[in-house]
Amino acid sequence: MRSTHDVTGRVIAVTGAARGIGLAIAGHLAESGARVALGDLDAAAAVAAAAALPGTTAGFALDVTDQDSYAGFLDAVEELWGPVDVLVNNAGVMWVGRFDEESEQATQRQLEVNLHGVIRGVRLSAPRMRARGRGHIVTVASAASKLAPAGEATYAATKHGVYGYLSGVRAELRGSGVELSVVMPTVVDTELAVGTSSGAVAMLTPRDVAVAVAAVIGRPRFEMTVPRHVGPLIRAVGLLPDRLRTAVFRRMVPNQIAALEGNNAVREKYESAALDTDDTGAKS
Repeated sequence: MRSTHDVTGRVIAVTGAARGIGLAIAGHLAESGARVALGDLDAAAAVAAAAALPGTTAGFALDVTDQDSYAGFLDAVEELWGPVDVLVNNAGVMWVGRFDEESEQATQRQLEVNLHGVIRGVRLSAPRMRARGRGHIVTVASAASKLAPAGEATYAATKHGVYGYLSGVRAELRGSGVELSVVMPTVVDTELAVGTSSGAVAMLTPRDVAVAVAAVIGRPRFEMTVPRHVGPLIRAVGLLPDRLRTAVFRRMVPNQIAALEGNNAVREKYESAALDTDDTGAKS
């Protein structure tokens, strides 16, 4: 019998997989023997990335903000290799700055990609998995699912929303054979985080997140923080009186407004592309 830690032969679909965290996840899983489908708005980049990876991979066009595109992606993967065993919701975008300076477009884009994109992926894939009595949906969220750094108000709201949504769906799927997991990394060295601070912890690499995703696929659990000690630390600090809790979090959690002070230009290239209405920014 195949070990639960063995992904050999499993069909795994990854969104936002042409670069950054998604590409690292796809590469790590492909190296481990999975059949990996890379979905991204930039279809050419997804196809090229898949061709450059070892093992059995394929690249597909995917707009996580479009119902037909997402359904078509899942259908195409199933037609190629059979039912999707694991869906990794990874695509995401982030705007950084003062809450009252955020444009309506930036707000809408984050909600559509980060929150509604995950909801859409779960709603389309979970029923297929439930019908088979097995499956796993892993969502790459953020430590901002539990925290809210200054300068990331809407981004944190989307990640809090993802955590709440998955908690509710998990209750509905209990006993169905379908697993849900949410992976919550601190700041990762990608385009999405360019110019931001990692606060009291070292900045992660995309591979750090990829290893965590592989671990949670191998041994399913609902939530995992990266680094792992961050989860227990957040829970422990949460038990403190409000004034002390606020003081501790102020030291732990980066203030991204301060991090960008006088240096906002470093994010302009990323944000102008990722938050454009013609781009989901699935490049995290």
